[in-house]
Amino acid sequence: MKRLFYAFLACLLLCGCSRQTKPAQIAATTLPVYEFTSRLCEGTGLTVTRLVTEEVSCLHDYSLNVRQVKAAEAAGTIVISGAGLEAFMEDILVGADTIDASAGIPLIEPEEHHHGHGEEEHEDHHHHEEDPHIWLSPVHAATMAENICAGLRNRYPNHQSQFETNLAALQQELEELNTYGLTQLEDLSCRDLITFHDGFTYFAESFDLHILEAVEEESGSEASARELIHLIEEAEHHGLPAIFTEKSGSV
Repeated sequence: MKRLFYAFLACLLLCGCSRQTKPAQIAATTLPVYEFTSRLCEGTGLTVTRLVTEEVSCLHDYSLNVRQVKAAEAAGTIVISGAGLEAFMEDILVGADTIDASAGIPLIEPEEHHHGHGEEEHEDHHHHEEDPHIWLSPVHAATMAENICAGLRNRYPNHQSQFETNLAALQQELEELNTYGLTQLEDLSCRDLITFHDGFTYFAESFDLHILEAVEEESGSEASARELIHLIEEAEHHGLPAIFTEKSGSV
């Protein structure tokens, strides 16, 4: 009996080890569209996976690994942020069923307030033709959610009612977020910003802020002494209380 019991236990373990996780039905490229899509799919039973899971400041030179490519190919639908953000995966998106969250959103062309490094300012830095960071505007984020919802309704009509319910709740939160931002920032004595990475234009536009400088750092490089001196001088001249950095930045 002991031998039979252990043999049965071994079979259970082997079956458990060999079980394959079913691929997600929907793949979302980046965190913002993953969050929106996941919220819209709550209560439907549809599974959503996020392709880009690393913390990266710019996707220009990004490339998907084998796991990510397989997840994208296995998904029935891929939700993209759009506006050129997913140019790094053009080959995978060819022929794929995609939902473009940026549809109908007016895009901003980058201004010349970038600062690079040393003598090669503005020359070696990658910029999108139009700013793709649309989710940083709560109003645009609500439109992105609408676009994703419309795409999901067309593909999964059996869940239309749940999609609509989830969309209403998500848009209510985004509206509250926008109101909160306007209220909290309305009395700022200084409305100028210096940021690392040129991705806050829509945020600034939403809350009546002005970006003085957007410092772009190449992967693996750090701000030069010249650049740091310039930033200090700008901050002192305009009386800036803070400089906005990001996790992957050197400052």
